[in-house]
Amino acid sequence: MGNMNAQPSAARRLVSLDVLRGLDIAFMIAVNNNGEAAYRPFTHSPWNGCTPTDVVFPAFIFMMGVSLVFSFSARLARGESKGSLLGHTIRRFVILFLLGLVVNGFPFFPLHTLRIYGVLQRIAICFLFASLLELWTTSVRSKVAVLSVCLVGYWILMRYVPVPGYGMPGHAVPFMDQNRNLVSWIDRRLFPGRLYVGTRDPEGLLSDLPAIGSAVLGMLTGTWLRTSRSLRQKCMGMLLAGVVCLLSGWLWSLWFPLNKNLWTSSFVLFTAGWSLLALSLFYWMIEVKDWTGSWMTFWLVFGTNAITAYVFSELLSSTVYAIHVAPKVTLEHWCYVRTFAYIHPPGIGSLTYSICFVLVCWLPILALYRRKIFIKI
Repeated sequence: MGNMNAQPSAARRLVSLDVLRGLDIAFMIAVNNNGEAAYRPFTHSPWNGCTPTDVVFPAFIFMMGVSLVFSFSARLARGESKGSLLGHTIRRFVILFLLGLVVNGFPFFPLHTLRIYGVLQRIAICFLFASLLELWTTSVRSKVAVLSVCLVGYWILMRYVPVPGYGMPGHAVPFMDQNRNLVSWIDRRLFPGRLYVGTRDPEGLLSDLPAIGSAVLGMLTGTWLRTSRSLRQKCMGMLLAGVVCLLSGWLWSLWFPLNKNLWTSSFVLFTAGWSLLALSLFYWMIEVKDWTGSWMTFWLVFGTNAITAYVFSELLSSTVYAIHVAPKVTLEHWCYVRTFAYIHPPGIGSLTYSICFVLVCWLPILALYRRKIFIKI
């Protein structure tokens, strides 16, 4: 991205980032509640590969890295100490992690099988490490070094460290076997009976390492956006970096396949590439061309209360699955078969259900937005 040590411009909130974050959250809610006959792009890849749905979560972590740079620089400019920011970081980490446990357990909270990992837990861990890195140094070289350790180090661990009880990946067992890999082995030892898929978990402990890399790429982007370069230069820099990340991720995937479940290093670069391209587009539309207006409102509602919107959607989803209108018939299934199942083709019915679910979640967040209530964790 060029010389990112230029004199930074005044820190300000990026409306384009809020809008893109809102779009990301809306898509996240939609694909998490996609009915019963969703089209392939609205589902996760079963193992190796990458669908649009797989890009949603790493894009959020990437954008968290971008906003973290702006937030910290603004607060330090207001006179806050690094100690104060450290306290806020630890407090937010704890709250996000606990919220993740609430989401996992709601509404029955089966403590003996409660899943410890989760989306909010991964966000909490990435936020903690990214914040500590930003408090430690603003050096671009240091962040690139950390990024390299996260991505290359993870590849070495997955490729060249024998999996206890199974052997060397690529020799004794297939490389990146679903259950016989280092990530899954560690998770089964730490939390048996508490994993998302029984024998493995898509937000496992070791795969937090490359996920931190997704946040660091966002931090490097945030640093670039705070330089004194022109808006058009910043936009072009993100566009070029996005292309480089996409190509690098694709090339690496020939040896280390794209895989969201394991959050492979190639997946980090590939999804960061799409995030950069999307942010450059929204940055050009809103910051450069000033194409603002009422069209942004829907996305800003979600984007300015992103965590609140996500938590509400997850609790609502758990509720409609927990309520039974008949034996073995959940409220969610009953609503679907009585209405959306009649829409043909079935994929359109499933997509309609997703859109309706997003709209239901949007209404209470809209009420907060209109009252200028932005819940900061």
